[in-house]
Amino acid sequence: MTTPSTPPLPPPLSLSTSAHLDTFARDHLPPAHLWPTIEFTTPELHYPERLNAATEIIDIPVSTFGPDRPALRTQGGETWTYGALQKRANQVAQVLTEDLGLVTGQRVMLRSPNAPWTVAAWLGVLKAGGVVVTTMAALRAREIAPVAERTQPSIALVDHRFAEDAYTVRDTVLPSLTVVEYGGTGPDDLVARAMAKSGEFTNVETAADDVALLGPTSGSTGVPKITMHFHRDILSIDNTFGRHVLKLVADDLVACSAPFAFTFGLGMLVVFPLRAGACALLTEAATPLQLAELVEGEGVTVLATAPTAYKAILREGKEGQLAGLRAGVSAGEHIPQDTWEHLRDRLGLRIIDGIGATELLHIFISAAGDDIRPGATGKPVPGYRATILGLDGSELGPGEPGLLGVIGPVGCRYLDDERQKDYVVDGWNVTGDIFHRDEDGYFHYHARSDNMIVSSGYNIGGPEVEAAIDTHPDVVEAAVVGRPDAERGSVVCAFVVLRDGVPGDPAKAREIQDHVKQVLAPYKYPRDVRFCESLPRNSSGKLQRFALRKIVEDEQAAAAVPALEQ
Repeated sequence: MTTPSTPPLPPPLSLSTSAHLDTFARDHLPPAHLWPTIEFTTPELHYPERLNAATEIIDIPVSTFGPDRPALRTQGGETWTYGALQKRANQVAQVLTEDLGLVTGQRVMLRSPNAPWTVAAWLGVLKAGGVVVTTMAALRAREIAPVAERTQPSIALVDHRFAEDAYTVRDTVLPSLTVVEYGGTGPDDLVARAMAKSGEFTNVETAADDVALLGPTSGSTGVPKITMHFHRDILSIDNTFGRHVLKLVADDLVACSAPFAFTFGLGMLVVFPLRAGACALLTEAATPLQLAELVEGEGVTVLATAPTAYKAILREGKEGQLAGLRAGVSAGEHIPQDTWEHLRDRLGLRIIDGIGATELLHIFISAAGDDIRPGATGKPVPGYRATILGLDGSELGPGEPGLLGVIGPVGCRYLDDERQKDYVVDGWNVTGDIFHRDEDGYFHYHARSDNMIVSSGYNIGGPEVEAAIDTHPDVVEAAVVGRPDAERGSVVCAFVVLRDGVPGDPAKAREIQDHVKQVLAPYKYPRDVRFCESLPRNSSGKLQRFALRKIVEDEQAAAAVPALEQ
C-alpha cells in the first residue's frame, strides 16, 4: 500500500493487492506522476496478477527439463542439477522463514562472489516473499553502508570470506541487521542450517507487481540510487532480450564475467539460462585470458563480457580459444567496430552488442546475427521503443545526436529518491547516454552525458572517487574525470592538489592509489594520478571539470597526430 502522502496510482499503474506484510518497498515507490510509461506490447509480456519469479526461474524448468539436467557448474568442477538447485533454494527459504523469522516484504542483502549457494539464496529469498538487495563482494563497508541505510535489510546472507564489512555495517549503521555467513564451518552457517531442512517449500503467492529486487546503481555522486524491480520485471528481461535476441537453447553452457550484483550478470547467469534449461558456468574472478581458457577448456558456447575482455584476448592472440562459441555478448560499454570486425573475420563470431541500464534491469537495444550493423548498437529489442531527445525534451530526427529515451515493460523506479524526476522525462527513461538514430532505425552510441566513467564495463562515479581521495591526509582537494583508453574504454584520471611541502612524485601517486583501494572497491582506483597546484574553478568557485576533460582530450589528440602522419 502507499503512504498517505503519496497519491494513489491511476490505471494503468494501479497496483494489485500485495503479498507483503512488511510494506516498506511499496511504501517507498515513487509517486505515480513520476513513473515512466510502462508498455506490454508482445504476448509474452502479459502476466497473471499473482506471480513469483522463482516459480518461473527454477520450479517450472525442473518440471519442463527434468531435475537431472546440469544447471550450475563451477571452475572447480562442482555441478548442481536443476533438482539440486530447487531443493537448496527451498531449504534457504525454510531457513529464512523458520529460523530467521523473515516476514514477506522484508529485505535480504546478499554479499558474495558468483557461486551456486548465492543463486540458491537469491531464489530462496524470492520464494519466501522477501526482497533481494544485491551488493558486490568487492565493495567496502563505506560503500555498503548507504545501501543498507536506504534499503533497511533485516538479514544479510554473506560469503564467510567477505563477512567483515557486513559486521561493520551492522555495528555502525544498522544494529538490527542479522548477519548469516555461508561457506564456513560453523554450526550456524547458512549451508549447515539449510542442509538440515526438508527442502519442501510452498512459494509465497506474491503479486506480479510486488517488488522482488532492489538494485543499487553505481552512482555518479557517491550516493547510490536504489532501483526497484517487480517479479514480472525479472521475467520481462528474458521475454524480451533473452527470447528474441540471445535465444539460448538447453545445450548451451553460458559464462559471464559480471557479478550477480550487476543485473547484466544476473540475467546472463541466472534468469536466461535457467528459463532455457541451459547451464551456467560460475566464476568468482577471471582475467580476460583466464576467461578465454575457460571457454576452451569447459566447452562454453555463450560468453558475455565487456569489450575490454574481447580486446585483451585479441591483443594476446588468444582468440582461437573462443572458436567453440556460438554466441558472444558485449555490454557495459560500446564495443569498437574494429574489435567486432576482427572477431567476425577471424572466428566468424558476430558479437551481440547491447546497451542496458540498472534502471531497466537489462539490455533494451541490441541486434543479433544478420540484423547486426557493424558500428551500431542495434535496434530496440521487441517489447521496447526508443527515441532521441533534445535538451528541450523534443524528439530529434535521424542523424541528430541527443539523449536516449526508452519505454518498455520495465522502467525506472527509484526507492524514495528525488532523482527520479531527472531520469524520467515525459514518460521516457532517459539513460544519460548520447546516441543518434540512422535512417534505418539503428542506434549509434556517442558518449555518456554525466559524471559516470565507464571503464572495462564498470560504471565508476567520479565524485565518489574524489571523495575517497580527499580522505588521504596529504590531499587538499581532488577532481576526477575519465581519460580515453584503448584497452579499457576509459580510465579514472585524478587531478590532485597536495598539502604544501608534500612531493607529488610516483611514490605518492601509488600511495593515493592504494589508499583508494582500501576505501572503495579496487576497480574504482585512479589509474592515472596527476598533481597540480590548483583545480580550475569559475568565479563562483564551482569546479570546472570540463577544463580537466579538455586537458586529457587535447593530449589524446596530440598523441594521435604522429600516428596519422606515419
